[in-house]
Amino acid sequence: MATKRKWSSLVLSAVLLSSLLAACSSNSKNGASSSSAAPSESSSASASPSEEKLKPLTLSYYSEDVNPNWANMQDDIGKFLTEKTGITIDAEFAVGDAVQKSALIASSGDFPDIIMPKTSINKFVDAGAVLDLTDLINEHAPNIKKVFEGQMNRLKYSEADQAIYVIPSYDGINQQNLDTNGGFQLQHRVVKELGYPTIRTVKDFENAIKGYLEKHPKDENGNPNIGLSLIADDWRMYIGVTNPAFAVTGGSDDGEYYVDINTNEVTYHFRRPEEKEYFRWLNHMNAEGLLDKESFVQKYDQYKAKIATGRVLGLIDQKWDFDDGQKALKSEGKFDQAYGHYPVTMSEEYKHTAFWPTGFTGGSGIAISVDNPDPVRTIKFLDYLASDEGQVLVNWGIEGKHYKVENGKRVIPADVNDRKINDAINFQKEAGIGSYNLLSAKYGDGVVDPSGNYYTTNFPEQIMVGYSDVEKEVLAAYNGKTWKDLFPNETEFKVKPWGALWNIPVPSDSELVVLEEKIKNITWKRVPEAILAKPDQFDAIWDKFLKEIEAANVKKAEGLRQELLNQRLVLWGN
Repeated sequence: MATKRKWSSLVLSAVLLSSLLAACSSNSKNGASSSSAAPSESSSASASPSEEKLKPLTLSYYSEDVNPNWANMQDDIGKFLTEKTGITIDAEFAVGDAVQKSALIASSGDFPDIIMPKTSINKFVDAGAVLDLTDLINEHAPNIKKVFEGQMNRLKYSEADQAIYVIPSYDGINQQNLDTNGGFQLQHRVVKELGYPTIRTVKDFENAIKGYLEKHPKDENGNPNIGLSLIADDWRMYIGVTNPAFAVTGGSDDGEYYVDINTNEVTYHFRRPEEKEYFRWLNHMNAEGLLDKESFVQKYDQYKAKIATGRVLGLIDQKWDFDDGQKALKSEGKFDQAYGHYPVTMSEEYKHTAFWPTGFTGGSGIAISVDNPDPVRTIKFLDYLASDEGQVLVNWGIEGKHYKVENGKRVIPADVNDRKINDAINFQKEAGIGSYNLLSAKYGDGVVDPSGNYYTTNFPEQIMVGYSDVEKEVLAAYNGKTWKDLFPNETEFKVKPWGALWNIPVPSDSELVVLEEKIKNITWKRVPEAILAKPDQFDAIWDKFLKEIEAANVKKAEGLRQELLNQRLVLWGN
């Protein structure tokens, strides 16, 4: 199996002779001096250093994450990339149970050329499906090495297997979290109607929803408004139902576990008494008729469509998960029915942990499979995306079409910015901005390129430009310029030296895989049951839940996760 994973330098050299010569190589020498970095609209493949057209190459691509606005590289950026590199990506995105889909692909023996496996990377590694990228990066990817300078140790798979199987792409290097995607969401019209009440605890959140519904039980079309809707469809159970329990009780995001920042002790987070009270509150919301009755049966598309009607007053979710529904509202000019983000916790003794710093977490990203027809050309393509030129391209678009340079600064014209905000779905499909950011290494928000401009468009001034007038009005009422201003700052927390526990690979043959599946099934059955029960039945159901997971060996699972955490600390030199 190991011989299938590893490529000798001799084989790589042979592949190199028939691969891309220079078009996807480092652009740092001639790109750094430009104030705009990315090629202008008139650039083409003929302008590449080799001055030759490239042989077309189609790479199959599988991603566990969906990309509903993927346009088959027929958007502006996709067309430019194909002209520039000769490469076209034939993408497949997981539908339904993404983890199960990854398991099927990994066991099939027939692998896509490039793979975005997220936390399922263990399945592909154990199947011998992916290459060790160490030599490929060292020999052919100077831009990727530059991005990860000083952090290459965090790309290694594990203490026992120090190969690099993935180019991390979810976590930007030197990321500065400048705005929030999380917290509890309330429509702007709710807080405006109620005179901008304090939204700090779950009781404040509940009172705002209740107060608005008492005044406006139905929308303008006579349809009932909905207080709070949750999304529990498949893996989104984590995002919309279970993860908020630790965030509102002072815990950081380590997946299904709570890690004590002072002792590094691992606990299955549902076993914390504080979290029981969060689920009791959801039970109360249901009993009060404030929880959407379809929360645990609706599919994701139904959830987004419901949000797009404007009837859902409150959400507990991440912006990236509900934003398609919100974009539909904005495209219709219903800005007061879009959402603000609030640092809601169980009580004021807790700080919301949305900005708890992890450092660079490594982990999820792009892998190259053993079936890839040209690994060198592929790594050069990924290296181009990681270059200064490539980073500006995927984040800003094409100069002259999506942005311009004024006095050395990149600026998004008002008409383009208006489309990005108010016609976001169609704009992404046409421009491709936002569709290629996860395909390679990247710099984080707030990082400045050699020209003195930000690599991404997510910096304070641009963030504020992206707000509607209604959003600015609401923020001003809460003494904020961005939503981050309402949340505890990252400086109020210790940096987690292990990154994130959920991002540590679990070997497929580990007993932990079976244990966690059993515990998850119990959790996903009992938590909704407890939320939907009559209030006087809640304690009995919760006690039964705790006994069942203990019988399923939750303490052993905690111990095995503890071992993984300890190994990560050693691997990362902590």
